[in-house]
Amino acid sequence: MFAHAIARRAFPAASNACRGCTRPILAKMPLRAKILTSQISTMSSQEALDRFRPQPGDEPEDVLFHSLYGLRSVELNRPSKLNALDGSMIRKIFPRLIEWSKSDMANVVVMKGAGDRAFCAGGDVAALARWNKEGPEGQQRSTDYFALEYQLDHFIATFNKPYIAFMDGITMGGGVGLSMHAPLRIATERTVFAMPETTIGLFPDVGGSFFLPRMPGAVGTYLALTSERVKGANVFYSGIATHYLHSTSLPALESRLAELRFRDADDMRTRLATIDRTIEEFCTGLPHDEPMQLAGKIRRAIDRCFRFDSVPEILAALEAETTNQHRDAATRAWARATLESLHKRSPTSVHVTLRQMRSGRRWSIAETFRRELQMAARFMREHDFTEGVTARLIEKPARDPVWEPASLEAIPAGTNIAAGHFSNKNTEPLELVSQGADYTEYPFGEFGVPTEEQVEQVVAGGQVASREGVVEFFVRSREGKQGVREIVKEIVERKTREKKGGLEWVY
Repeated sequence: MFAHAIARRAFPAASNACRGCTRPILAKMPLRAKILTSQISTMSSQEALDRFRPQPGDEPEDVLFHSLYGLRSVELNRPSKLNALDGSMIRKIFPRLIEWSKSDMANVVVMKGAGDRAFCAGGDVAALARWNKEGPEGQQRSTDYFALEYQLDHFIATFNKPYIAFMDGITMGGGVGLSMHAPLRIATERTVFAMPETTIGLFPDVGGSFFLPRMPGAVGTYLALTSERVKGANVFYSGIATHYLHSTSLPALESRLAELRFRDADDMRTRLATIDRTIEEFCTGLPHDEPMQLAGKIRRAIDRCFRFDSVPEILAALEAETTNQHRDAATRAWARATLESLHKRSPTSVHVTLRQMRSGRRWSIAETFRRELQMAARFMREHDFTEGVTARLIEKPARDPVWEPASLEAIPAGTNIAAGHFSNKNTEPLELVSQGADYTEYPFGEFGVPTEEQVEQVVAGGQVASREGVVEFFVRSREGKQGVREIVKEIVERKTREKKGGLEWVY
Protein backbone atom coordinates (compact mmCIF):
# COMPACT_ATOMS: atom_id res chain seq x y z
CA MET A 1 0.00 0.00 0.00
CA PHE A 2 2.85 2.38 0.88
CA ALA A 3 4.57 1.70 -2.43
CA HIS A 4 1.28 2.21 -4.24
CA ALA A 5 0.86 5.62 -2.62
CA ILE A 6 4.37 6.66 -3.62
CA ALA A 7 3.69 5.43 -7.13
CA ARG A 8 0.67 7.70 -7.41
CA ARG A 9 2.60 10.73 -6.15
CA ALA A 10 5.47 10.02 -8.54
CA PHE A 11 3.24 9.65 -11.59
CA PRO A 12 3.07 13.26 -12.85
CA ALA A 13 6.83 13.70 -13.19
CA ALA A 14 7.27 10.36 -14.89
CA SER A 15 4.41 11.00 -17.28
CA ASN A 16 6.11 14.14 -18.56
CA ALA A 17 9.11 12.02 -19.48
CA CYS A 18 6.82 9.73 -21.46
CA ARG A 19 5.57 12.39 -23.86
CA GLY A 20 6.66 11.83 -27.40
CA CYS A 21 8.45 8.61 -26.49
CA THR A 22 7.47 6.77 -29.67
CA ARG A 23 10.71 6.33 -31.63
CA PRO A 24 10.91 7.96 -35.09
CA ILE A 25 10.25 5.45 -37.83
CA LEU A 26 12.59 5.31 -40.81
CA ALA A 27 10.89 5.87 -44.14
CA LYS A 28 9.95 2.68 -45.98
CA MET A 29 11.23 0.55 -43.13
CA PRO A 30 8.91 -2.12 -41.65
CA LEU A 31 10.33 -1.91 -38.14
CA ARG A 32 7.20 -3.07 -36.38
CA ALA A 33 6.60 -6.74 -36.99
CA LYS A 34 3.05 -7.98 -37.07
CA ILE A 35 2.06 -9.90 -33.96
CA LEU A 36 -0.23 -12.73 -34.95
CA THR A 37 -1.94 -12.71 -31.57
CA SER A 38 -1.19 -11.18 -28.20
CA GLN A 39 -0.39 -13.11 -25.06
CA ILE A 40 -3.40 -15.07 -23.86
CA SER A 41 -3.01 -16.85 -20.55
CA THR A 42 -6.12 -18.23 -18.94
CA MET A 43 -4.16 -19.71 -16.03
CA SER A 44 -4.76 -18.07 -12.68
CA SER A 45 -1.99 -17.51 -10.17
CA GLN A 46 -3.34 -20.32 -8.01
CA GLU A 47 -3.52 -22.68 -10.98
CA ALA A 48 0.10 -21.80 -11.78
CA LEU A 49 1.16 -22.62 -8.22
CA ASP A 50 -0.67 -25.95 -8.43
CA ARG A 51 0.75 -26.82 -11.83
CA PHE A 52 4.33 -25.85 -11.02
CA ARG A 53 4.34 -27.02 -7.41
CA PRO A 54 7.75 -27.86 -5.87
CA GLN A 55 9.06 -31.39 -6.35
CA PRO A 56 11.09 -33.48 -3.90
CA GLY A 57 14.70 -32.35 -4.04
CA ASP A 58 13.98 -28.80 -5.23
CA GLU A 59 16.35 -26.28 -3.68
CA PRO A 60 14.59 -23.70 -1.48
CA GLU A 61 16.55 -20.58 -2.52
CA ASP A 62 17.87 -21.23 -6.03
CA VAL A 63 15.80 -18.27 -7.25
CA LEU A 64 15.29 -15.00 -5.39
CA PHE A 65 12.53 -12.50 -6.11
CA HIS A 66 12.68 -8.78 -5.38
CA SER A 67 10.05 -6.04 -5.51
CA LEU A 68 10.73 -2.31 -5.44
CA TYR A 69 7.84 -0.05 -6.35
CA GLY A 70 6.93 -1.08 -9.91
CA LEU A 71 10.04 -3.20 -10.50
CA ARG A 72 9.99 -6.99 -10.17
CA SER A 73 13.32 -8.82 -10.34
CA VAL A 74 14.14 -12.50 -10.79
CA GLU A 75 17.61 -13.45 -9.55
CA LEU A 76 18.98 -16.85 -10.51
CA ASN A 77 20.80 -17.90 -7.36
CA ARG A 78 23.18 -20.78 -8.04
CA PRO A 79 26.44 -18.85 -8.49
CA SER A 80 28.62 -21.86 -7.60
CA LYS A 81 27.04 -23.65 -10.60
CA LEU A 82 27.10 -20.55 -12.81
CA ASN A 83 23.36 -20.21 -12.25
CA ALA A 84 22.66 -23.29 -14.38
CA LEU A 85 18.93 -23.62 -14.96
CA ASP A 86 17.03 -26.66 -13.72
CA GLY A 87 13.44 -27.72 -13.09
CA SER A 88 13.45 -26.46 -9.52
CA MET A 89 14.20 -22.92 -10.73
CA ILE A 90 11.63 -23.02 -13.53
CA ARG A 91 8.92 -24.15 -11.09
CA LYS A 92 9.62 -21.04 -9.03
CA ILE A 93 9.96 -18.56 -11.89
CA PHE A 94 6.88 -19.54 -13.88
CA PRO A 95 4.19 -18.84 -11.23
CA ARG A 96 5.78 -15.46 -10.41
CA LEU A 97 5.79 -14.36 -14.05
CA ILE A 98 2.17 -15.43 -14.42
CA GLU A 99 1.27 -13.52 -11.26
CA TRP A 100 3.14 -10.38 -12.44
CA SER A 101 1.56 -10.59 -15.89
CA LYS A 102 -1.82 -10.04 -14.21
CA SER A 103 -0.71 -7.45 -11.64
CA ASP A 104 -1.27 -3.72 -12.14
CA MET A 105 1.55 -3.10 -9.64
CA ALA A 106 4.22 -4.81 -11.74
CA ASN A 107 5.51 -2.35 -14.36
CA VAL A 108 8.90 -3.80 -15.33
CA VAL A 109 10.48 -7.24 -14.92
CA VAL A 110 14.26 -7.79 -14.77
CA MET A 111 15.92 -11.20 -15.14
CA LYS A 112 19.47 -11.42 -13.73
CA GLY A 113 21.98 -13.83 -12.22
CA ALA A 114 23.70 -13.88 -8.84
CA GLY A 115 27.46 -13.44 -8.62
CA ASP A 116 29.89 -11.84 -11.04
CA ARG A 117 30.65 -14.82 -13.30
CA ALA A 118 27.42 -15.81 -14.99
CA PHE A 119 23.92 -14.72 -15.89
CA CYS A 120 23.07 -18.35 -16.65
CA ALA A 121 25.57 -20.80 -18.15
CA GLY A 122 22.86 -23.11 -19.52
CA GLY A 123 20.62 -25.92 -18.44
CA ASP A 124 21.73 -28.58 -15.98
CA VAL A 125 22.55 -31.02 -18.79
CA ALA A 126 24.57 -33.31 -16.52
CA ALA A 127 21.35 -34.33 -14.77
CA LEU A 128 19.71 -35.03 -18.13
CA ALA A 129 22.57 -37.25 -19.24
CA ARG A 130 22.34 -39.28 -16.02
CA TRP A 131 18.59 -39.70 -16.49
CA ASN A 132 19.06 -40.82 -20.10
CA LYS A 133 21.31 -43.65 -18.94
CA GLU A 134 18.38 -45.06 -16.96
CA GLY A 135 16.59 -46.00 -20.17
CA PRO A 136 13.22 -44.95 -21.64
CA GLU A 137 11.80 -43.73 -18.34
CA GLY A 138 14.77 -41.49 -17.70
CA GLN A 139 14.77 -40.27 -21.28
CA GLN A 140 11.12 -39.28 -20.91
CA ARG A 141 12.03 -37.41 -17.72
CA SER A 142 14.61 -35.44 -19.71
CA THR A 143 12.04 -34.70 -22.40
CA ASP A 144 9.61 -33.48 -19.75
CA TYR A 145 12.30 -31.06 -18.53
CA PHE A 146 12.70 -29.63 -22.02
CA ALA A 147 8.92 -29.21 -22.29
CA LEU A 148 8.91 -27.24 -19.03
CA GLU A 149 11.84 -25.09 -20.16
CA TYR A 150 10.33 -24.35 -23.56
CA GLN A 151 7.00 -23.42 -21.99
CA LEU A 152 8.81 -20.83 -19.89
CA ASP A 153 10.83 -19.54 -22.85
CA HIS A 154 7.67 -19.10 -24.92
CA PHE A 155 5.93 -17.32 -22.03
CA ILE A 156 8.88 -14.91 -21.83
CA ALA A 157 8.86 -14.43 -25.61
CA THR A 158 5.19 -13.39 -25.47
CA PHE A 159 5.22 -11.71 -22.04
CA ASN A 160 2.79 -8.80 -21.74
CA LYS A 161 4.99 -6.60 -19.53
CA PRO A 162 8.35 -4.94 -20.28
CA TYR A 163 10.98 -7.61 -19.64
CA ILE A 164 14.71 -6.85 -19.47
CA ALA A 165 17.53 -9.39 -19.38
CA PHE A 166 20.82 -8.47 -17.67
CA MET A 167 23.20 -10.68 -19.67
CA ASP A 168 26.02 -9.98 -17.24
CA GLY A 169 28.54 -12.82 -17.41
CA ILE A 170 28.29 -16.22 -19.09
CA THR A 171 25.06 -16.48 -21.08
CA MET A 172 24.74 -19.83 -22.82
CA GLY A 173 22.15 -22.48 -23.67
CA GLY A 174 19.28 -22.23 -21.21
CA GLY A 175 20.43 -18.75 -20.23
CA VAL A 176 19.94 -17.65 -23.82
CA GLY A 177 16.34 -18.88 -23.62
CA LEU A 178 15.76 -16.60 -20.62
CA SER A 179 17.29 -13.57 -22.34
CA MET A 180 17.27 -13.65 -26.14
CA HIS A 181 13.49 -13.35 -26.45
CA ALA A 182 13.40 -10.24 -24.23
CA PRO A 183 12.71 -6.98 -26.08
CA LEU A 184 15.56 -5.34 -24.11
CA ARG A 185 18.84 -7.22 -23.52
CA ILE A 186 21.84 -5.68 -21.80
CA ALA A 187 25.39 -6.93 -22.36
CA THR A 188 28.35 -5.92 -20.20
CA GLU A 189 32.12 -6.25 -20.33
CA ARG A 190 31.68 -9.64 -18.63
CA THR A 191 29.18 -11.13 -21.09
CA VAL A 192 30.18 -14.36 -22.84
CA PHE A 193 27.48 -15.54 -25.25
CA ALA A 194 27.35 -18.91 -27.00
CA MET A 195 25.03 -21.61 -28.18
CA PRO A 196 27.44 -24.50 -27.44
CA GLU A 197 25.09 -27.39 -28.14
CA THR A 198 26.99 -28.97 -31.05
CA THR A 199 29.92 -29.50 -28.66
CA ILE A 200 27.77 -31.81 -26.50
CA GLY A 201 25.73 -33.58 -29.17
CA LEU A 202 22.59 -31.45 -29.10
CA PHE A 203 21.22 -28.61 -31.28
CA PRO A 204 20.76 -24.89 -30.52
CA ASP A 205 17.41 -25.02 -28.76
CA VAL A 206 15.54 -22.64 -26.39
CA GLY A 207 14.30 -20.79 -29.48
CA GLY A 208 17.55 -20.93 -31.43
CA SER A 209 15.49 -22.08 -34.42
CA PHE A 210 13.85 -18.64 -34.35
CA PHE A 211 16.52 -16.07 -33.53
CA LEU A 212 19.63 -17.58 -35.16
CA PRO A 213 18.24 -17.80 -38.75
CA ARG A 214 17.03 -14.21 -38.38
CA MET A 215 20.50 -12.85 -37.65
CA PRO A 216 22.12 -10.96 -40.56
CA GLY A 217 23.71 -12.90 -43.39
CA ALA A 218 25.10 -16.28 -42.36
CA VAL A 219 26.12 -15.20 -38.84
CA GLY A 220 23.43 -17.27 -37.12
CA THR A 221 24.36 -20.40 -39.03
CA TYR A 222 28.03 -19.84 -38.22
CA LEU A 223 27.36 -19.44 -34.48
CA ALA A 224 24.99 -22.41 -34.46
CA LEU A 225 27.29 -24.90 -36.19
CA THR A 226 30.59 -23.87 -34.58
CA SER A 227 29.38 -22.95 -31.05
CA GLU A 228 31.65 -19.90 -31.36
CA ARG A 229 31.68 -17.52 -28.40
CA VAL A 230 30.92 -13.81 -28.62
CA LYS A 231 32.16 -11.60 -25.80
CA GLY A 232 31.64 -8.18 -24.25
CA ALA A 233 30.75 -5.34 -26.57
CA ASN A 234 30.61 -7.75 -29.51
CA VAL A 235 27.43 -9.23 -28.05
CA PHE A 236 25.98 -5.77 -28.63
CA TYR A 237 27.65 -5.12 -31.99
CA SER A 238 26.24 -8.38 -33.35
CA GLY A 239 22.68 -7.50 -32.32
CA ILE A 240 22.44 -10.27 -29.72
CA ALA A 241 22.06 -7.54 -27.08
CA THR A 242 20.15 -4.29 -27.54
CA HIS A 243 22.36 -2.26 -25.16
CA TYR A 244 25.85 -2.27 -23.68
CA LEU A 245 26.56 -1.03 -20.15
CA HIS A 246 29.39 -1.45 -17.70
CA SER A 247 28.42 -4.01 -15.07
CA THR A 248 28.87 -1.47 -12.27
CA SER A 249 25.93 0.53 -13.71
CA LEU A 250 23.36 -2.25 -13.34
CA PRO A 251 22.37 -1.67 -9.68
CA ALA A 252 21.76 2.04 -10.33
CA LEU A 253 19.77 1.18 -13.44
CA GLU A 254 17.56 -1.17 -11.43
CA SER A 255 16.82 1.59 -8.94
CA ARG A 256 15.95 3.96 -11.76
CA LEU A 257 13.68 1.39 -13.42
CA ALA A 258 11.78 1.02 -10.16
CA GLU A 259 10.89 4.72 -10.33
CA LEU A 260 9.29 4.55 -13.79
CA ARG A 261 5.55 4.98 -13.98
CA PHE A 262 3.30 4.57 -16.96
CA ARG A 263 -0.17 5.74 -17.88
CA ASP A 264 -2.79 3.01 -18.00
CA ALA A 265 -3.31 3.83 -21.68
CA ASP A 266 0.39 3.40 -22.57
CA ASP A 267 0.87 0.40 -24.82
CA MET A 268 3.87 -1.92 -24.69
CA ARG A 269 5.80 -0.02 -27.37
CA THR A 270 5.42 3.28 -25.51
CA ARG A 271 6.59 1.71 -22.26
CA LEU A 272 9.56 0.03 -23.90
CA ALA A 273 10.55 3.33 -25.55
CA THR A 274 10.66 4.98 -22.13
CA ILE A 275 12.77 2.15 -20.72
CA ASP A 276 15.03 2.21 -23.77
CA ARG A 277 15.81 5.89 -23.17
CA THR A 278 16.30 5.22 -19.48
CA ILE A 279 18.90 2.54 -20.19
CA GLU A 280 20.69 4.94 -22.54
CA GLU A 281 21.12 7.35 -19.62
CA PHE A 282 23.50 4.82 -18.05
CA CYS A 283 25.66 4.22 -21.14
CA THR A 284 29.26 5.33 -20.58
CA GLY A 285 30.75 4.47 -23.95
CA LEU A 286 32.01 1.42 -25.80
CA PRO A 287 35.47 -0.04 -25.16
CA HIS A 288 38.10 1.32 -27.55
CA ASP A 289 40.29 -1.78 -27.29
CA GLU A 290 37.60 -4.26 -28.39
CA PRO A 291 37.22 -4.34 -32.19
CA MET A 292 34.19 -5.82 -33.88
CA GLN A 293 34.56 -9.59 -34.03
CA LEU A 294 32.04 -10.44 -36.75
CA ALA A 295 32.90 -7.65 -39.16
CA GLY A 296 34.96 -6.75 -42.21
CA LYS A 297 36.82 -9.51 -44.05
CA ILE A 298 35.93 -12.20 -41.49
CA ARG A 299 32.26 -11.37 -41.80
CA ARG A 300 32.49 -11.57 -45.60
CA ALA A 301 34.11 -15.00 -45.24
CA ILE A 302 31.33 -16.15 -42.89
CA ASP A 303 28.72 -15.19 -45.46
CA ARG A 304 30.64 -16.85 -48.29
CA CYS A 305 31.16 -20.16 -46.47
CA PHE A 306 28.02 -20.61 -44.38
CA ARG A 307 25.46 -19.63 -47.03
CA PHE A 308 25.30 -23.18 -48.39
CA ASP A 309 22.54 -25.67 -47.57
CA SER A 310 24.72 -28.76 -47.09
CA VAL A 311 27.55 -29.54 -44.69
CA PRO A 312 29.90 -30.83 -47.45
CA GLU A 313 29.48 -27.54 -49.35
CA ILE A 314 30.32 -25.53 -46.23
CA LEU A 315 33.40 -27.64 -45.55
CA ALA A 316 34.53 -27.29 -49.17
CA ALA A 317 34.10 -23.51 -49.02
CA LEU A 318 36.18 -23.31 -45.85
CA GLU A 319 38.88 -25.50 -47.40
CA ALA A 320 39.00 -23.18 -50.39
CA GLU A 321 39.46 -20.18 -48.10
CA THR A 322 42.51 -21.75 -46.45
CA THR A 323 44.43 -21.91 -49.74
CA ASN A 324 43.08 -18.86 -51.55
CA GLN A 325 46.01 -16.49 -51.95
CA HIS A 326 43.61 -13.62 -52.60
CA ARG A 327 42.53 -13.84 -48.96
CA ASP A 328 44.59 -12.24 -46.23
CA ALA A 329 46.41 -14.27 -43.59
CA ALA A 330 43.77 -13.57 -40.94
CA THR A 331 40.96 -14.92 -43.12
CA ARG A 332 42.90 -18.06 -44.02
CA ALA A 333 43.70 -18.63 -40.33
CA TRP A 334 40.04 -18.15 -39.44
CA ALA A 335 39.02 -20.74 -42.03
CA ARG A 336 41.52 -23.28 -40.71
CA ALA A 337 40.36 -22.74 -37.12
CA THR A 338 36.71 -23.02 -38.15
CA LEU A 339 37.34 -26.30 -39.97
CA GLU A 340 39.08 -27.65 -36.89
CA SER A 341 36.14 -26.63 -34.70
CA LEU A 342 33.55 -28.25 -36.97
CA HIS A 343 35.46 -31.53 -36.99
CA LYS A 344 35.31 -31.63 -33.18
CA ARG A 345 31.54 -31.20 -33.07
CA SER A 346 28.98 -33.99 -33.11
CA PRO A 347 28.49 -34.86 -36.80
CA THR A 348 24.81 -35.56 -36.18
CA SER A 349 24.40 -32.23 -34.40
CA VAL A 350 26.09 -30.32 -37.21
CA HIS A 351 23.81 -31.82 -39.87
CA VAL A 352 20.63 -31.41 -37.81
CA THR A 353 21.54 -27.85 -36.86
CA LEU A 354 22.13 -26.79 -40.47
CA ARG A 355 18.70 -28.06 -41.49
CA GLN A 356 17.26 -26.38 -38.39
CA MET A 357 18.73 -23.04 -39.51
CA ARG A 358 17.15 -23.38 -42.95
CA SER A 359 13.74 -24.53 -41.68
CA GLY A 360 13.45 -22.30 -38.62
CA ARG A 361 13.31 -19.11 -40.68
CA ARG A 362 9.77 -20.15 -41.66
CA TRP A 363 8.59 -21.10 -38.16
CA SER A 364 6.59 -18.86 -35.87
CA ILE A 365 7.68 -18.49 -32.25
CA ALA A 366 5.08 -21.02 -31.07
CA GLU A 367 5.91 -23.52 -33.77
CA THR A 368 9.60 -23.11 -32.91
CA PHE A 369 9.19 -24.47 -29.41
CA ARG A 370 6.85 -27.24 -30.49
CA ARG A 371 9.31 -28.38 -33.13
CA GLU A 372 12.28 -28.11 -30.80
CA LEU A 373 10.59 -30.38 -28.26
CA GLN A 374 10.24 -33.07 -30.93
CA MET A 375 13.92 -32.67 -31.80
CA ALA A 376 15.04 -32.71 -28.17
CA ALA A 377 13.07 -35.89 -27.46
CA ARG A 378 14.85 -37.62 -30.33
CA PHE A 379 18.28 -36.50 -29.09
CA MET A 380 17.54 -37.81 -25.59
CA ARG A 381 17.07 -41.30 -27.03
CA GLU A 382 20.21 -41.16 -29.17
CA HIS A 383 23.87 -41.68 -28.34
CA ASP A 384 25.58 -38.36 -28.92
CA PHE A 385 24.00 -36.09 -26.29
CA THR A 386 24.57 -38.43 -23.37
CA GLU A 387 28.08 -39.22 -24.63
CA GLY A 388 28.96 -35.56 -25.21
CA VAL A 389 27.82 -34.41 -21.78
CA THR A 390 29.44 -37.38 -20.04
CA ALA A 391 32.78 -36.89 -21.80
CA ARG A 392 33.01 -33.11 -21.54
CA LEU A 393 31.19 -32.30 -18.30
CA ILE A 394 30.79 -35.34 -16.04
CA GLU A 395 33.97 -37.41 -16.31
CA LYS A 396 37.12 -36.06 -14.68
CA PRO A 397 39.40 -35.47 -16.40
CA ALA A 398 37.29 -34.56 -19.39
CA ARG A 399 37.89 -36.40 -22.66
CA ASP A 400 36.95 -36.12 -26.31
CA PRO A 401 33.52 -37.65 -27.01
CA VAL A 402 33.20 -40.71 -29.21
CA TRP A 403 30.49 -39.67 -31.64
CA GLU A 404 28.17 -41.92 -33.68
CA PRO A 405 28.86 -41.49 -36.58
CA ALA A 406 32.45 -40.83 -35.60
CA SER A 407 33.18 -37.97 -38.02
CA LEU A 408 31.67 -35.77 -40.70
CA GLU A 409 33.54 -37.81 -43.31
CA ALA A 410 32.00 -41.03 -41.98
CA ILE A 411 28.55 -39.98 -43.18
CA PRO A 412 28.02 -41.40 -46.69
CA ALA A 413 27.40 -38.84 -49.42
CA GLY A 414 23.71 -38.25 -49.97
CA THR A 415 22.70 -39.58 -46.55
CA ASN A 416 20.04 -37.43 -44.88
CA ILE A 417 21.09 -37.99 -41.29
CA ALA A 418 18.93 -35.09 -40.08
CA ALA A 419 15.61 -36.21 -41.51
CA GLY A 420 14.29 -38.25 -38.58
CA HIS A 421 14.76 -35.39 -36.13
CA PHE A 422 12.08 -33.27 -37.80
CA SER A 423 9.25 -35.83 -37.93
CA ASN A 424 9.11 -37.23 -34.41
CA LYS A 425 5.58 -38.51 -33.91
CA ASN A 426 6.34 -40.22 -30.60
CA THR A 427 6.40 -36.99 -28.58
CA GLU A 428 3.35 -35.42 -26.97
CA PRO A 429 2.62 -31.95 -28.43
CA LEU A 430 3.95 -29.06 -26.35
CA GLU A 431 1.15 -27.36 -24.41
CA LEU A 432 1.96 -23.65 -24.27
CA VAL A 433 0.78 -21.62 -21.28
CA SER A 434 0.31 -18.51 -23.44
CA GLN A 435 -2.23 -20.20 -25.66
CA GLY A 436 -2.70 -18.41 -28.96
CA ALA A 437 0.26 -16.05 -28.49
CA ASP A 438 2.36 -16.11 -31.64
CA TYR A 439 4.35 -14.05 -34.14
CA THR A 440 6.73 -14.55 -37.04
CA GLU A 441 9.18 -11.72 -36.27
CA TYR A 442 10.18 -10.20 -32.94
CA PRO A 443 7.57 -7.47 -32.42
CA PHE A 444 9.88 -4.87 -30.83
CA GLY A 445 13.02 -5.15 -32.92
CA GLU A 446 13.32 -1.37 -33.27
CA PHE A 447 14.90 -1.20 -29.81
CA GLY A 448 17.91 -3.17 -31.00
CA VAL A 449 20.76 -2.02 -33.21
CA PRO A 450 20.11 -1.23 -36.89
CA THR A 451 20.06 -4.30 -39.09
CA GLU A 452 21.60 -4.83 -42.50
CA GLU A 453 18.11 -5.10 -43.97
CA GLN A 454 17.21 -1.66 -42.64
CA VAL A 455 20.43 -0.13 -43.97
CA GLU A 456 19.86 -1.78 -47.35
CA GLN A 457 16.38 -0.29 -47.54
CA VAL A 458 17.76 3.21 -46.99
CA VAL A 459 20.47 2.71 -49.60
CA ALA A 460 18.04 1.22 -52.13
CA GLY A 461 15.54 4.01 -51.52
CA GLY A 462 18.08 6.62 -52.58
CA GLN A 463 17.33 8.70 -49.51
CA VAL A 464 21.01 9.52 -49.03
CA ALA A 465 23.89 9.61 -51.49
CA SER A 466 26.96 8.80 -49.38
CA ARG A 467 28.13 6.38 -46.73
CA GLU A 468 28.53 9.23 -44.27
CA GLY A 469 24.98 10.32 -45.04
CA VAL A 470 23.61 6.84 -44.27
CA VAL A 471 25.46 6.79 -40.96
CA GLU A 472 24.13 10.21 -39.96
CA PHE A 473 20.62 9.25 -41.04
CA PHE A 474 20.58 6.36 -38.59
CA VAL A 475 22.26 8.31 -35.79
CA ARG A 476 19.53 10.95 -36.03
CA SER A 477 16.73 8.40 -36.41
CA ARG A 478 17.92 6.48 -33.35
CA GLU A 479 18.29 9.67 -31.31
CA GLY A 480 22.04 9.25 -30.86
CA LYS A 481 21.78 5.73 -29.43
CA GLN A 482 25.13 4.36 -28.33
CA GLY A 483 26.84 2.19 -30.93
CA VAL A 484 24.63 3.08 -33.88
CA ARG A 485 27.36 5.11 -35.59
CA GLU A 486 29.95 2.32 -35.32
CA ILE A 487 27.57 -0.45 -36.40
CA VAL A 488 26.12 1.35 -39.43
CA LYS A 489 29.57 2.52 -40.52
CA GLU A 490 30.81 -1.08 -40.59
CA ILE A 491 27.75 -2.21 -42.57
CA VAL A 492 28.04 0.47 -45.28
CA GLU A 493 31.78 -0.03 -45.63
CA ARG A 494 31.30 -3.78 -46.14
CA LYS A 495 28.04 -3.84 -48.09
CA THR A 496 28.07 -0.74 -50.34
CA ARG A 497 30.18 0.79 -53.06
CA GLU A 498 30.04 4.34 -54.21
CA LYS A 499 28.87 5.11 -57.73
CA LYS A 500 27.98 8.24 -59.60
CA GLY A 501 25.02 9.82 -57.92
CA GLY A 502 24.83 7.59 -54.87
CA LEU A 503 25.50 4.17 -53.35
CA GLU A 504 25.05 0.64 -54.60
CA TRP A 505 24.34 -2.34 -52.33
CA VAL A 506 26.75 -5.24 -52.69
CA TYR A 507 25.15 -8.68 -52.58
